[in-house]
Amino acid sequence: MATATNFFPPLHPLEEDLTILQALSILRSRFQRRDVFDNPSSVMHFLRLQAQGLTHEVFAVMYLDTHNRLIDYEPLFRGTLSQTAVYPREVARQALAKNAACVILHHNHPSGMCLPSKADESLTQTLKLALGLVEVRVLDHIITSDCGAISMAESGLL
Repeated sequence: MATATNFFPPLHPLEEDLTILQALSILRSRFQRRDVFDNPSSVMHFLRLQAQGLTHEVFAVMYLDTHNRLIDYEPLFRGTLSQTAVYPREVARQALAKNAACVILHHNHPSGMCLPSKADESLTQTLKLALGLVEVRVLDHIITSDCGAISMAESGLL
């Protein structure tokens, strides 16, 4: 009896990377066509894909319109294994440039632990205040790892 592995020849790493990029592009276009970002679960699934397998921290932003449809997902800052420098001015500037009504903040923890640190909580409050001044709402801050994800809004930290 034939198995799935018999039907598909093994891919080289470059081919795998291209396949992953194509899949992400398809997912992004599907998410932009419909209102799927109305609950933390759908957001976490999307964001886990964005940072899966990274060995360094990345801070990114999902820019959403007034109906929670994705305008864009943009990695803004790249860090080290355990930290990333984030500049609220740049986050606000990009949110305005994208004409976002609201944002979902995202960063990954390469260590595998999704628990937010005190620095994560402080940054979230700083960004919420800065973006609030230009009338952009922060809906959530999601922390992902290869092992899972956590919503700071669901955890009562927003």
